[in-house]
Amino acid sequence: MRDVVTVEPATGGLAALAGIATRRDGSQLFVKAFADLPDDDVFAAEADGLAALRERGGMATPDVLLANRELLVLSVLRPRPGSETFWEQFAHALARLHLSTAHPRFGWHRDNWLGRRRQVNTWADDGFAFFAEHRLLRWLGEPRVDAALDAGDRAALERLCHRLPELLPDRPACLTHGDLWTQNLLATPDGRPALVDPAVSYLWADVDLAHVWSTAPPPEAGRFFAVYAELTALDRDWPARMPIVQLRQHLAVLAQFDHDWGAGEQIRATLAPFRTAT
Repeated sequence: MRDVVTVEPATGGLAALAGIATRRDGSQLFVKAFADLPDDDVFAAEADGLAALRERGGMATPDVLLANRELLVLSVLRPRPGSETFWEQFAHALARLHLSTAHPRFGWHRDNWLGRRRQVNTWADDGFAFFAEHRLLRWLGEPRVDAALDAGDRAALERLCHRLPELLPDRPACLTHGDLWTQNLLATPDGRPALVDPAVSYLWADVDLAHVWSTAPPPEAGRFFAVYAELTALDRDWPARMPIVQLRQHLAVLAQFDHDWGAGEQIRATLAPFRTAT
């Protein structure tokens, strides 16, 4: 593409550099890069995740025009509209994704990336063991996490992981977006919900629900959770377990950013009941 005339910075993401490129004919593209590339497979893994959400789960995603070592180039999406109808449509789309992609194992056929850190997806039959090893304990040893959590916090996390079968329901795996904060929900040109920046794996549907729940959905999302619960027969106790499920994302934020947006405080609050062995 030698006819790009301008590139305007795009806001919203935290880990990468992004911009809207305008071509000589006026058409636009979304372009993503890293100032310091974590590894050669970052964009190939992201493109693979977008394709899986679209082809296996029926989700709208941007078209991938290029995914190589240096760049990811996508079709341009719109900001999501501020309407209750849009969020109800998203509840239907997310429920369809989760209900239509049941899988007998936990993991994914390749590792991928959550921000600037590799997400290990080695296949496992036990969802509790997979979640403990690859989504919680894997963050111990990260310098920022070690600096923020004391020995009591780390021991509490290990106790929580040991007790996961008591704390969370035994649910099957399904295809999950894996990084579903509200900034990763956009709209197609015709206004349908569309997802970007996936960190896909076969895991519990709760990991997506917890991320939406914890990242300040706007007032117009008020019906989202009720509609999703009705479509998926979600139990009434789901809000009580969201802090435990969302530990994975709070730990990831703590590991990667100097400003953690309250993640450290949330982690310590969730771990507090587990600081004493019982």
